[in-house]
Amino acid sequence: MVLEELEHAQARQAPIYAEITGCDVTEHAVHMTDMSPEGRDLARAITGALCKAKLAPTDIDFVNAHGTSTPQNDYYETLALKKSLGQRAYEIPVNSTKSMVGHALAAASAVEVVACAMSIQSQRIHPTINLENPDPRCDLDYVPNEGREYNYRRLLTTASGFSGLHAAMVIESK
Repeated sequence: MVLEELEHAQARQAPIYAEITGCDVTEHAVHMTDMSPEGRDLARAITGALCKAKLAPTDIDFVNAHGTSTPQNDYYETLALKKSLGQRAYEIPVNSTKSMVGHALAAASAVEVVACAMSIQSQRIHPTINLENPDPRCDLDYVPNEGREYNYRRLLTTASGFSGLHAAMVIESK
C-alpha cells in the first residue's frame, strides 16, 4: 500500500484505487481495555473525520467497522455509529473485515484500508462471516455471511485500540 498526495500520484500517472478524504483520532483514557458505554468517543472520531472530509452523515454509503465480534465492542460500535450517523446508520451496510481475516493487531487498520480500497474498486462489499446469532442490541445491516454487489462512492472505516484510542477514516472512490 502506498499513500501519497493525490496530485503526486496523478502527475506520475499511478493507478489510484481510492482517496482518503478525512480522518480523525480521539482518546478517552477511561480504562486500558474498556470503552465508554455510550459510544461517545468513537462517535467523536467519526464526526471529526466527516468534518475534515467536509461531508454529512448522509454522504456516507457504507461502513467498514472495527468489528472484533466481541459483545462489548460490537455494541459500543453500534452505539457510536448511531450517535454519529443518526438515521443514516440504519440505511447503509456495515461489515467487519476482521470476521474474515482475524485481528491483525497493529496491522489491522492497514489491512482494512486495503480491503476498503479494493471494495470500492470492485463495487462489492465483503460479508461479516459467521454472523449467526446477532446481539439484538446490534440492529444495523451487518452484511451477514454473504457479500453483495453495492454501488457506492464513499465509505467510513473505524478502529479502536487499547487505552481508549479511536480512529475513523473516510475513503472515496477516484
